[in-house]
Amino acid sequence: MPPTLAAVAALPQLGLRSRTGPLPDAPVVWVAVSELEDPTPFLEGGELVLTTGMRLTPANAAGYVSRLVGRGVAGLGFAVGVIHESVPAELLAAARGQGLALLEVPRPTPFIAVGKAVSRMLAAEWYEDVTRAYQGQRELTRAALTGPGAVVTRLARLLGGWALLLEASGAVRHAEPAGARDRAGALAPELARLRRRPAKGDPAGGPARGGPAASLALSDRDDHIAVQRIGLGGRPRGFLAVGTGAPLPPAAHTLVGAAVALLTLQSEGPRTGRDLRASLAALLLGRPGDGPAVPRGPVRVLACAGGTAVLDALESDPAGTRCPAVPLDGHVAVIVPDELSGTVEALLAGTGPVGVGTPASGDLAAALREAEEALAAARQTGRDVLRYADLPGQGVLGLLDPAVARAFADTLLAPLRKEELVETVRAYVAANGQGEAAARALGVHRHTLRARMRKAAELLGRDPDDPAVRAELWIALAVTSSRGDRIGHRGDSHSGLPEIA
Repeated sequence: MPPTLAAVAALPQLGLRSRTGPLPDAPVVWVAVSELEDPTPFLEGGELVLTTGMRLTPANAAGYVSRLVGRGVAGLGFAVGVIHESVPAELLAAARGQGLALLEVPRPTPFIAVGKAVSRMLAAEWYEDVTRAYQGQRELTRAALTGPGAVVTRLARLLGGWALLLEASGAVRHAEPAGARDRAGALAPELARLRRRPAKGDPAGGPARGGPAASLALSDRDDHIAVQRIGLGGRPRGFLAVGTGAPLPPAAHTLVGAAVALLTLQSEGPRTGRDLRASLAALLLGRPGDGPAVPRGPVRVLACAGGTAVLDALESDPAGTRCPAVPLDGHVAVIVPDELSGTVEALLAGTGPVGVGTPASGDLAAALREAEEALAAARQTGRDVLRYADLPGQGVLGLLDPAVARAFADTLLAPLRKEELVETVRAYVAANGQGEAAARALGVHRHTLRARMRKAAELLGRDPDDPAVRAELWIALAVTSSRGDRIGHRGDSHSGLPEIA
């Protein structure tokens, strides 16, 4: 909230004095200096208007005050000792009669000093809003580790209002407080507006391109409501509705946007897999002006199994506070500037297993996959921290020319991709040619696996039971894994790089 007129008048360095009694809690949104007889065409309302009364006369004082009151200014500051030795009696009487707060500005106080003081107060308020919004986003992220209901509860408390998480049908999934559930019925017609896809250029609904509206706002004397869609694409996964007693300030809109992103992350993740979750995480963390941004320059992604302990550790250290974190399925992804990697790894080592990806400058999805594979291996081996570069086989891959290795992998695996056999071969190679183990890893019958491998052998023109052929396949599959273009990865207990007998 902007500073109040009373707070501005209380600044001792300005020496302002109220001439109309106790000052109201009217917010001061700006300071405007004007000597016009009618400055209102250049005002928006909420300003502290400063004047020396250059054009003020006993005859026009009442009209001057009336125009300022009609515009809704926060107050009038009148400088004495410049044009007028004291506040004119006619002006003072009009201000008192019409309810306009009037401050006397002493001769030693220049108008610019008042403007600078208010500007500093506004900047301080803005900084506090940004700080609260950032802290609120961290609280929402922490709540997301528990589930959608915790996000809704935390959001309602941060806003000082109520919140509803609705299914796509409009049914209530979570309500905070519980009494907010009764508001769902009144929102049903509005949800229909968010579901429908309006005709092109329809001003009543979505954008001109014909897409559905993403949000809407409703208000009456006592309630200000915002409703937003949850989910990506044309069909919503649900809706988030929040209500407060006053219009939401910008910082509150930031919190609502963060909650929608987290709820979308949770609703879409099980359907579309880790690639979508990674891209949504990058979107959430890198949205300009909407909270913590992805650090510039090379970064590493850490996949951490410690849950809320990870967030506590990050908040306890200056290096950790520079690292955005987002909850994913079963772990927390932390984005760390490469130069802080060692410090943050040591900071998080005691929270649970940690997997560390290789440095990345843009492709966070690939970096997240690396970190997740390293985390899976760390869980298996009992390591506190394990880097993707230290996984078995990564040293061998580092000896290969990347362009040559990619061309080799693409050529060798191309026939398998056409028949969607890559994951079958991957499981077979990972099991060292043991059909029973590969079938269990894929969740298929052993006869199905044999049939698929016969087809793969025909397409490859090679025998996968030959150790030399399996070695070639291992290299090709490992190269595609490091590039992030694996097809249909099941997320099982393997580190992602098959072993060779």
